[in-house]
Formats: sequence, structure tokens, C-alpha cells
Amino acid sequence: MGNFTSTAPGLSSSACTQFVQDVVSSNCVVIFSKTTCPYCKMAKNVFNEIGATYKVVELDQHNDGGRLQETLAQMTGARTVPRVFINGQCIGGGTDTKQLHQQGKLLPLIEQCRLCCLSTSPEGSGNAQYQHNQS
Repeated sequence: MGNFTSTAPGLSSSACTQFVQDVVSSNCVVIFSKTTCPYCKMAKNVFNEIGATYKVVELDQHNDGGRLQETLAQMTGARTVPRVFINGQCIGGGTDTKQLHQQGKLLPLIEQCRLCCLSTSPEGSGNAQYQHNQS
């Protein structure tokens, strides 16, 4: 829907949807982000604080970042970044992530999917990982 039509080479709308679904279904925590966004940094910092492994897709560094952001808007109802997914479900953005953590609700969500992730790859999945902060 909308008037976003392009003849530029890249992923089609259905390929973007498939890409998002594949990334989300194969990683416990996924952050669709932009490198310069302070809310994206906020979300990443929350996961770094608790030592969670997560996959990051930096939309501003992805060839089809604009198309992926439109796909995320259609899938989640919001176009803003970050779009944070835990266990296949979008939990919202940076502020939502921080609030869930402050309410003690974020870690239980991650724990629900930790077993599947730890059994497939102890060091996490994806190529845009950040280190665990063990305190």
C-alpha cells in the first residue's frame, strides 16, 4: 500500500517480509536499528547491561534498509526505529525496551527463548553482535 514504488534493484516487498521473518524467527532478540539513532543506542545499552545476546540489523547500512523499514511499519504498526523483537514478537522501540527492563519484565521474556538459542549457538547468531557485559 502507499505510493512507494521503485524500479531500483533490491528486495521486493515479499522478499523484505521474508527477510524480516527469517531474522526474527532465527534469533531470540533482534533489533532493527539505525547507527545514529539515540533510541536505538538506548535499546542496545539495555541488552548490553543485562548481558543478552542480540542480532542487530542496521537499516542505514543495509542496501534495502528503506524497504525493510516500510515492511517493519506494515508488520508492527510503527515506522520508527528501533523495532525490537523478542522470541518472535515485537515489543516496541527503545523506550518500550527500557521500560520493560525497569519493570523487571524484559529478562523473563528473554529467558523464555534462551533455551532454543543456547542450544543452537552458544555465542549467539548473526554477524552484528555486541559483547556480553559480565558484571
